[in-house]
Amino acid sequence: MVNDLSAVRSPGVDGWSLPQPRAAATLRPYDLRCEHRRTPLGIGTPTPRLAWRLASGRRGDAPAGHRIRVRGPGDVLAWDSGWIDGQDVSVDYGGAPLVSFARYTWQVEVRDGGSARSWFDTGVLHAGEWRAAWIAHDPETEPPFEPPTDDREPRTVRTSHLPAPRYFRRVADLRPATAIRVAATARGLYELRVNGHRVGDGELTPGWTDYRQRVPYQVYDVTDLAGDGPLCVGAVLADGWWSGSLGWDGRQQAQRYGRAPQLLVQVVAEHADGSRTVIGTDGSWRETTGPLRYADLLMGESYDARLEHDGWDLPGFDDSSWAPARVADTDHSVLVPSAAEPVRVTQDLVPVEISTRDGRTIVDLGQNIAGRVRLTLRGAEPGTRVTLRHGEALTAGGDLYTENLRSAEATDHYVAAGRPEETFEPRFTVHGFRYVEVTGHAGFDLVGRAMHSDTPVAGEFSCSDATVRQLMSNIRWSQRDNFVSVPTDCPQRDERLGWTADAQVFLATACYNADVAAFFTGWLADLRCAQTAEGAVPDVVPHVMTERHGTPGWGDAATIVPWRLYQVYGDERVLRDSLPSMRRWVDHVERHNPGLIWRDRVGSHYGDWLQAGVTTSRDVLATAYFALSADLTAKAARVLGDHAAHDRYAGLRARIGEAFVREFVSPDGRVTGDTQTGYLLALAHDLVPAELVPAAVAHLVADLERRGRRLTTGFAGVGLLGPVLSAHGHADLAYALLHDDRYPSWGYSIKRGATTIWERWDGWTEESGFGPVAMNSFNHYALGSVGEWLYSGVAGLGQEEGSAGFRRPLIRPLVGGTLRWASAAYETPLGRLAGRWEVDAGTLRLEVQIPPGAVATVHVPTTDPASVRESGGPVAGLSRTETALVCRVGSGAHSFTAAWER
Repeated sequence: MVNDLSAVRSPGVDGWSLPQPRAAATLRPYDLRCEHRRTPLGIGTPTPRLAWRLASGRRGDAPAGHRIRVRGPGDVLAWDSGWIDGQDVSVDYGGAPLVSFARYTWQVEVRDGGSARSWFDTGVLHAGEWRAAWIAHDPETEPPFEPPTDDREPRTVRTSHLPAPRYFRRVADLRPATAIRVAATARGLYELRVNGHRVGDGELTPGWTDYRQRVPYQVYDVTDLAGDGPLCVGAVLADGWWSGSLGWDGRQQAQRYGRAPQLLVQVVAEHADGSRTVIGTDGSWRETTGPLRYADLLMGESYDARLEHDGWDLPGFDDSSWAPARVADTDHSVLVPSAAEPVRVTQDLVPVEISTRDGRTIVDLGQNIAGRVRLTLRGAEPGTRVTLRHGEALTAGGDLYTENLRSAEATDHYVAAGRPEETFEPRFTVHGFRYVEVTGHAGFDLVGRAMHSDTPVAGEFSCSDATVRQLMSNIRWSQRDNFVSVPTDCPQRDERLGWTADAQVFLATACYNADVAAFFTGWLADLRCAQTAEGAVPDVVPHVMTERHGTPGWGDAATIVPWRLYQVYGDERVLRDSLPSMRRWVDHVERHNPGLIWRDRVGSHYGDWLQAGVTTSRDVLATAYFALSADLTAKAARVLGDHAAHDRYAGLRARIGEAFVREFVSPDGRVTGDTQTGYLLALAHDLVPAELVPAAVAHLVADLERRGRRLTTGFAGVGLLGPVLSAHGHADLAYALLHDDRYPSWGYSIKRGATTIWERWDGWTEESGFGPVAMNSFNHYALGSVGEWLYSGVAGLGQEEGSAGFRRPLIRPLVGGTLRWASAAYETPLGRLAGRWEVDAGTLRLEVQIPPGAVATVHVPTTDPASVRESGGPVAGLSRTETALVCRVGSGAHSFTAAWER
């Protein structure tokens, strides 16, 4: 049984492109998912949501109903939903109680159409089923390791105290077994091995959560690895986020969780008679050190191949010299099933340039990535020590630039065993880099390995302008590189924290690029865990900086993220889970600001972070976000049918709006501070009285024109430039900013070779060179929030106000700038939504694809509405404007032509 996706990921210009569903003559389900994931292992909810997308080659096709059949162990029918009328493309499981550690196959059939099948595996559905204990190294069982006296590992001051990762193993005879599954996790990071084979393809598992309240576990099917003899389960355990370096406070920051990592493994063998044998980590497991001398996410890894334990993960290995593991804990209350796909290596990059001087080789991968390298040495003598240093840029003299890494060493060491060819690839570290400096040995091959949370590709965008295409590539790469278990700010320096404002301003773009429903569902759970008793939301999630919380624009992620996820995916569960948190956040702000101007309890109050050359009023920004959060909370309550809560927060939003106008909007439409971001926030969130909107827009436009059509916006305003200007008739200005290559602009960094989004507009300038080393990442997605406008504005793929899950798409492309054509495609919850426009010789051609079950409103851009034709025939439009004909179309492919003169 396989998920009938009918397509696989194929590398595009940025290595991340959208699968193409197979054409279908009739209505056909594809891309089956359980809890937002394809064929997931370890589902932990008793009523998982099953979902599918639809494709059809027939115009106007729409689902009339569906039927779900689910079969469990022994191919026994667990649920037959019968025919359910309607156009839904998801349903919650409603059959017999699910069994833990079991495979379920399911089939969806659509009325008057086709069918498709998939499967999911359950995890631990009842807390009492855990039998494993948390085990760890017992420091009293052996003396500290000393490296060989002839080749001591040189270490800097910061890495000299890093502990060696531990190797654990246990052999069990589980024969005869029809199926064997392993549930595993760590307080730290682990790599699982069974009978000499690595298990799974996840990296940095189990990922980063608020370990004090949630530790996710993973489930693996190892039946095919068991063989006919005993089963050897092995694991390598490292510090990771649990007890390794974390943030700019280094290892002291990490001690908020624990001082040493712990491992938990449970093996469940199923037998032909239906019985099960369960073994778990306990004091019978053995452990020791090995060739992996230290491993740290920020500092790097050191591996001495001379110390390898050959065959340590096989049943016949002699582990009598190993020490017994220590049982550290038996608490299972923090264990939760993994919500999202793990971090994986998704792409290999070969060097584009290699240069050597003074015994140092600089390797240029041509792309800034998060990940690691695979180094293959040839002819290295035993004890040869090779050092790998990583950086995002080179100095003017061609040396590796590392000052912006701050205390992160980003350095890996390998000591050769002396084999003719040997390969080193770190396992428990991740670096942000484009360049690698290699010293110690000249004969090598090197490949860059990009790693990120493997969120499925959902969208793609392209256009006729090479710089804009590069901008989208930069946005997508920065998203990949910073979605490493959590949505981080940067992958290279000693920070890598889940800043809430970065996540919320970029989320709309992220949703177009990838299916991030499962990814952000897990992150929101950590946000709710970290919310204070009085409702304040921390600046970073997972929460590791207790002194920073309640900041305007940062804490508002509590309302913005769940609402955006609901809008995009149409899943009310995210609102149901988040509404109490949303209410507590808004109540917290109101409680301390009864006058409804947000000035008190503002946390760190960063304002419009990293704006260029201006200072937006912090009071304006904070109060605008207060209004937005109240509005979104009211909307969430209305969706959930909580009328009392809706009325309470809708009324609060109205009063905040009145206070905002009294305090910040002058009779001539000027907003206090007179900055671009101030106007953008006020206009985007309807905080300017209708009669003053034209004047406020005029002030915004005047500021842009006065500055030579240059932006000044920081994190809070940059994503609003395109949408607000376009909505108020100034798409020409939005395009001018898009095409600009002067400082500050997106084009400025691209002109200087950027392959990812810079943290700050002045990351590097001709006048000053590199920006402030205290905070200068070259891989930081927040200023890439313009990506949403590229999809929804330039290409025109959006949805109508009030629509959720793209039930009512809005196709409204903006023909303009220097573009000759633009195209985009997006996998909505219903199916594929796509659009392409092209202008040639006075004619505009617009092609759209609408998924089954959706009815789209299409704005056909034209300078002559009477000229619009659809498939050669006239169009019955809903309305006409000076620049467009508006019509409504059902599912399928539609092709329009119209007159267009620039």
